[in-house]
Amino acid sequence: MFGTTATVNSKSKNIDYTEQGMKVFFYSVLLSLFFFLPPMEGHSAIKAPKEIGGFKLGTSIDDYEFISYRNFLKQVVVENVGAFRKGIIEYGVCEHPGKIVRIKLKYADTSESFYRQLLQKYKQQLGEPSKYTGDSFGILMAWKWFFTDEAGESISLTLQYNKKNLNETLGSMVKLSMPDRINAERLCFNKMCNTRETASPVPEEEHWESFIPR
Repeated sequence: MFGTTATVNSKSKNIDYTEQGMKVFFYSVLLSLFFFLPPMEGHSAIKAPKEIGGFKLGTSIDDYEFISYRNFLKQVVVENVGAFRKGIIEYGVCEHPGKIVRIKLKYADTSESFYRQLLQKYKQQLGEPSKYTGDSFGILMAWKWFFTDEAGESISLTLQYNKKNLNETLGSMVKLSMPDRINAERLCFNKMCNTRETASPVPEEEHWESFIPR
């Protein structure tokens, strides 16, 4: 009798241990799935908005008609031009199409010592600058000259050096432009845009719908 009882108890213990092991394994699987599932995101039941103002994300820009897709100036980028590592050449599109009105070039040498030598050379050849247009902290140092050419047109020249202002190009840069022609391009372009047909007003019932991405 005693032997039989011991055998039964031993079996029941084995059964208990097996059940506990299965429970532990089951909860371990559930816990691992919980950690590997992607996080719940807000508004999951709402359709992601992709369109506003008549423009839709992912569509081709060529699908739309604009009043104009150009600014009053166009620009081309040039690289490795003599002592300059990069530059932007801007030209008109309206009053004098294709005529260069602004030149911005970045010198290859970005050291401050080069800028100071360059400034002295500018002064020797072009005279003292008309005014200082940099900041008072010496982070962006810039001097500006104003001239009038033989045709009576205004010319502005800026030589600047940027130490660490991330909104400007680091190193030395020269800007040479024709302010009157730039302004003429702007006025011509605005006039051209104003003569185009304007869009019809949005009906009242569709007013708010057009304000919100959908």
